[in-house]
Amino acid sequence: MATKAEAPPEVTTGSSLGWKFLSLTRIAIGFVFLWAFLDKLLALGYATGRDKETGVVDYFGDKAWINGNNVTEGYLKSAAGEFGGEPAGVYGEMFTGWGDFAIGAFRPIDWIFMIALLGVGLALMLGIGTKVGALSATGLLLFMYIAHFDNTNNPFLDDHIIYSLAAIGIVWVELSRQDIGIGTWWRKLPVVQKYSWLV
Repeated sequence: MATKAEAPPEVTTGSSLGWKFLSLTRIAIGFVFLWAFLDKLLALGYATGRDKETGVVDYFGDKAWINGNNVTEGYLKSAAGEFGGEPAGVYGEMFTGWGDFAIGAFRPIDWIFMIALLGVGLALMLGIGTKVGALSATGLLLFMYIAHFDNTNNPFLDDHIIYSLAAIGIVWVELSRQDIGIGTWWRKLPVVQKYSWLV
């Protein structure tokens, strides 16, 4: 009967490499969220701030969240068909009015969205609070998936579902070992040991 000590070197080397790539995948998913936050915050010209007709980027311009832009308006209004088209997919109509929702000058949906992007990005990149980060990522991604539920490329899956599965799978596997990140230090903190959901 083989024991762990008897494992051939190529198996342990391969496992070590696999753990590192698992951590790198977690970090990459986190960066997707962190970059989306920074792009919307500052209008860096990727998804936010670029004129679709001319390609000119207005860095830190009117489309930046720091300058008062409503960063969720376009996505939610396009989901609901409020730009003159049909609602996106079967659930689009339920988002009618969400793009303009505000309490005075305060837009709670923008704040929830931006805090989620930042929190998920930092949690997954640093390797701390990864349970909350992965579940928050899944909630945000599923919300976005439902808002534009049309599945034009695949009748069953799209990238929102893949990212959700990957985030939860990686985080829960890494509960036993995290090769890259500050999760090992984080897990030794008394508050994290007391409340395991903070892992």
